Amino acid sequence: MIMNCGASENTSTASRAGEAEKAPSFQIADLNGNILDSKDFEGKVVIVNFWATWCPPCLKEIPDFIKAYDEFKDKGLEILGLAVSDTEDKVRQFVKNNDINYPVAMATDEIVQAFQPGNYIPSTIIIDLKGAVAHRHVGVMTRDAIAKYLKEFSK
Repeated sequence: MIMNCGASENTSTASRAGEAEKAPSFQIADLNGNILDSKDFEGKVVIVNFWATWCPPCLKEIPDFIKAYDEFKDKGLEILGLAVSDTEDKVRQFVKNNDINYPVAMATDEIVQAFQPGNYIPSTIIIDLKGAVAHRHVGVMTRDAIAKYLKEFSK
């Protein structure tokens, strides 16, 4: 499941027009062994971020994810980091060293197939309050973009 790093430009595709794509249901264990179930995220804007510890653009966006989660988790935002092409030990150490405050799990082949993030990371999928894929973003995501999407997709 190796994905390529370095989407040098941000590219986005919206799924708002026409029939909305329903976000896939999932259950996945986070790094602490807690089962994360898509049902637990219903009624929230969910940011699903595919990333890796060795990907410079991924590393650039993580501080903004941490800030946004701290700022907006009580306002209906959920973030799920899905690490790809890394060992669990390396990801666990990275999460600890960087004080990542949102749930992180190892991306399984099944979850990659379900979400279809594409070939490049970082890749972020935003799910709206109704459980539809509202937006796909390839490249670095900023705190300001997260705030914008939260406001837009909380309606």
